[in-house]
Amino acid sequence: MITHINNPQHFKQKALQWASTFDAVCYLDSNNFPDKYSKFDALIAIGAKSWITGNAGNAFEQLANFRSENPGWITGFFGYDLKNEIENLTSSNHDELNFPDLYFFAPKHLILLKGNQIEIIAEDEQFVLNGIQNFPADQIPELSAINIQSRFGKTEYLNAANKIKEHISRGDIYVTNFCQEFFAENVMINPLAVFSKLNTISPNPFAGFFKWGDNYILSASPERFLAKRDEKLISQPIKGTAKRGITVEEDEIIKQQLRSNAKELQENVMIVDLVRNDLTHSAKQGTVKVEELFEIRSFNQLHQMVSTVMCEIDDNLTPIDAIKNTFPMGSMTGAPKISAMRLMEEFERSKRGVYSGAMGYFSPDGDFDFNVVIRTILYNAAKKYLSFQVGSAITYHADAKKEYEECLLKAKAILQVLGQQIV
Repeated sequence: MITHINNPQHFKQKALQWASTFDAVCYLDSNNFPDKYSKFDALIAIGAKSWITGNAGNAFEQLANFRSENPGWITGFFGYDLKNEIENLTSSNHDELNFPDLYFFAPKHLILLKGNQIEIIAEDEQFVLNGIQNFPADQIPELSAINIQSRFGKTEYLNAANKIKEHISRGDIYVTNFCQEFFAENVMINPLAVFSKLNTISPNPFAGFFKWGDNYILSASPERFLAKRDEKLISQPIKGTAKRGITVEEDEIIKQQLRSNAKELQENVMIVDLVRNDLTHSAKQGTVKVEELFEIRSFNQLHQMVSTVMCEIDDNLTPIDAIKNTFPMGSMTGAPKISAMRLMEEFERSKRGVYSGAMGYFSPDGDFDFNVVIRTILYNAAKKYLSFQVGSAITYHADAKKEYEECLLKAKAILQVLGQQIV
């Protein structure tokens, strides 16, 4: 069923409210950011007619089997710790969320929104449309402030960052992404209200609300991990961050400073090289290219430096092979990739889990699109545990204090949503 609507924003809100009453939901929203690789403005997958849960070991094989049994739309996520299946790595850091490493479901109902047009794919399409139209448009409740704690004190973070720089000086790695967790215990939230506020304060092109059972991913991600469009693979790593200015003139000066900042440029180009290398494992020979280098994109809280790397996929590979060959995203690991991931397990105090992983979809035509799970709140309602992590790139030239401040800048929108301005 294809139909037209007058107010897409209102429709999305009502549709998500109706969808959130089901046990499984995946809502992906571009927030009207221009993107030549996007197939739709928003996707809502509702209810699971079949699903798969997996952990590192044979999770990709399980997913491949699930995909062959469900060739239509499927949505889900890859947790960062699937790295342990791909490489000889382990994860033994603190984990209160207890999310699986992989979860996908084939939806009972699917809605695609593009402009003022919606497409409903379901056994009973009128049931879906009626359910949304007749659902009471509840007011989003006000949120109470939440007591946020950190796994690192500021001094502890600075000491750890400087020790990581010693490893860089010794040549163990060149660059890494060092992450820290902020959390709240024994807390009850309205996940939909939290996501709605986050998506209002910090609308980003790869936002998402994901629910399965009592578990939630509330994402304001600005970053694409990997997309497949026909025979092309597209990766868009983000490395390089600057705050927004108060005035238009100040904002422009900050953007120019970011564009010429040697440390930020170095970060970006090292990760671009890593992503290029990752894509060679899935590419037809000689097709890997950098389409755009050091593009500055502006979001509500900050400016980011984004590059675009592309290739043509090898005819002998499946979409799942392509994801496995590039996972996790280079912007969240470092270089050399395996050494950086192994070292961060020593310095970080929390298991990353879904954070640093990817959330998205596979479509019936063999394409897919996955974000990088950053700027994201994770919530286990059964355990009443809320968590979000932030990280920044440590290089030889990094200033530990500035990296700590960058972490807080990246956490700014989430802290505001949760009723805190500073930590």
